[in-house]
Amino acid sequence: MIPPPDLATPEGRATYRAELRGIARPIRYMGVILMLVGLALVLFRHFSMPALPSILPLVFIILGVLHMLAGIVVRLRYHQRRMSGE
Repeated sequence: MIPPPDLATPEGRATYRAELRGIARPIRYMGVILMLVGLALVLFRHFSMPALPSILPLVFIILGVLHMLAGIVVRLRYHQRRMSGE
């Protein structure tokens, strides 16, 4: 059982902010990477290869958004548990 963070001081808030930034970081970064791949595929399809199925970039963008949402949910649940003292 971890006690809730000390948010009364600026140092405590900065420490907790840094702690929250590390939660679900790989999930969120993977979401950004997938969305960038989707964007690159859109540009590649537009300029070089129009025969590329248009659904493919959309799939990467949707997967990226889902990863970002999953990272946000994981971070939110961590924050709720941490503030309740679990």
